Amino acid sequence: MTIEICAYSLESCFNAQEGGAGRIELCAGLGEGGTTPSAGLIELVRQYIHLPIYVMIRPRGGDFVYDVFEEEIMRKDIVMAKSLGADGVVLGILQSDGRVDVARTRSLVELASPMKVTFHRAFDLTPDPLKALDDVIATGAARILTSGLHTTAVEGIEVLKSLAKAATGKIEIMAGAGVNDQNASALKEAGVHALHLTAKAFRPGRQKYFSAQVSMAGEVPDERSVMYSDLAQIESIVRVVSAE
Repeated sequence: MTIEICAYSLESCFNAQEGGAGRIELCAGLGEGGTTPSAGLIELVRQYIHLPIYVMIRPRGGDFVYDVFEEEIMRKDIVMAKSLGADGVVLGILQSDGRVDVARTRSLVELASPMKVTFHRAFDLTPDPLKALDDVIATGAARILTSGLHTTAVEGIEVLKSLAKAATGKIEIMAGAGVNDQNASALKEAGVHALHLTAKAFRPGRQKYFSAQVSMAGEVPDERSVMYSDLAQIESIVRVVSAE
């Protein structure tokens, strides 16, 4: 079973590699649920990390219905990721009714080739998971990242079981959202092919002076802290899913 770490920094990528993870999803925009990282970060991660690197292709936070200009940004970012040595990209486009936009997503998958594509958790906003499964298969994507249409993967475990069974031999199902070493065994038993997590922890930042009147914090508890993927958490979940 592959453990994929959602990483927002080079530090997190180092920890993913040392901890035994099998793949990295490289992102920016923590507070927006993941957006496209900078070219500089992609280049340095590729330089230092030997794990497969999948780059998030998402031009903004919010919904997954994109206009023509946003789609063009995604196309440019796919080309950039490919040129910088990414092994794959992570993307997804929906229609306004929540169904997978097969034609536009397939076009991006074809542009990304020979890189592989993960269809991200836009899948969890679709009204019919089995229909969406067939639609994503039709796009040519290699895997789906999903919480089983629930807030966390554990809550969506019955849907994940159904998806994993229906997807056999056609596409990979990767469970994400709230995944940790306490629930990894149950998710593994559900039949999914991979687990996706941030393994988030926080350490004090390097800055010593802060104004009591100003806060720039969003998802991060405050600007005094730096979020990273924790090595001990990564090692722990790898041990759990590797156990006989």
